[in-house]
Amino acid sequence: MAEDTTRAPARRNLDRSLGDGGMPLLAELGVTFDGYGEGWSTAAWVPAQLACNPAGIVQGGVYGVIHDAAMNFAVNSALERGDRASTLDVQYQTRRAAKAGDALRVLGEVTQLTRQIAYVESVVRSDDDRVVSQATATFILRRREGEPA
Repeated sequence: MAEDTTRAPARRNLDRSLGDGGMPLLAELGVTFDGYGEGWSTAAWVPAQLACNPAGIVQGGVYGVIHDAAMNFAVNSALERGDRASTLDVQYQTRRAAKAGDALRVLGEVTQLTRQIAYVESVVRSDDDRVVSQATATFILRRREGEPA
């Protein structure tokens, strides 16, 4: 997937979260965040054996971790410094199986940002651009003190 250079830059600098997203668990699962901007994040994911069930297929719950991280990164890239976001709800579906070593891409995108709530989507795609898993989530936003309502 080519990087989209027409997207807006992030509102705050999250370069320190590139790589494992600030969560060593993500690195252990094989995820590497490699891009972000205002309201979006991208990652490469080559599932590690740790992410898989005994049959070598990515375990369903692992998708929840990956989606939540991608959407959280996307939300935080759309916020001002000092603002915070917390996951309220995540719903995801696995559409096709992936296994250890598959080359996958992850995209998290904010679809609507209000004063108190962010609505976000995430998709995991195979190297042939087929949807492997998709998710939606809502995040509660905590704006820094002194901001007008």
